Amino acid sequence: MQSEIYRKYPKHYVAVDCSIFGYEASELKLLLYPRGFEPEQGKWSLMGGFVQEDESLDNAARRVLLQTTGLHDIFLEQATAFSLPGRDPGSRVISMTFVALVRIDLYDKELVEESGAKWWPVTRLPELIFDHKEMVQNALALLQQNAMINLIGKELLPEMFTLTQLRNLYEAIFQKTFDPGNFRKKVLSLEAIERLNKKNTAGSKKGAFYYRFKKTESGSQMERIMKFPTLVNGY
Repeated sequence: MQSEIYRKYPKHYVAVDCSIFGYEASELKLLLYPRGFEPEQGKWSLMGGFVQEDESLDNAARRVLLQTTGLHDIFLEQATAFSLPGRDPGSRVISMTFVALVRIDLYDKELVEESGAKWWPVTRLPELIFDHKEMVQNALALLQQNAMINLIGKELLPEMFTLTQLRNLYEAIFQKTFDPGNFRKKVLSLEAIERLNKKNTAGSKKGAFYYRFKKTESGSQMERIMKFPTLVNGY
């Protein structure tokens, strides 16, 4: 029997909103879709949905990501809750935000096209509904914070990549330029990636060696490599 205390207080909707980042053509991008219902129907929105009765917040976010991208194995991190009264004109909705990282070459393009979604460069985003702009700013700040203390790359780059491609990714995340020599020195000192016996010759005849993240003894890729902030903040 439900306690009287539960009937005493109002009920609220709980939602999840996902900032889905991808990387393509040296640009950090965000996946947005036109909202399918009122209020603000047709305007650009983060991917999201309401939490069902049998779901945790994480499971709801993963369901949204699967329905959106067709991918099961996605890096996902809980960010922060947005709970101001009136943030959603439709009803009292509390939303937990998530940061997701997706390789653009792997997602299900047909699913994305069906929803009308589009990848937008983070430097040229359209106007977003409600407080979604603030959500994106918060998500980008969290991504930058993670990139300062961890070596980010395998979630967004192909399995094989050059050091220039890795540096370009960091420059896209932080919107700043890194000295190539310092970047190379710092990244290699972490001993998190290994050079392959294969070169990318697209940029020059000499070519650039490909790298990949090292694998642990169990065969799985290293999840994260710590102590990267000196590169971001300078020597």
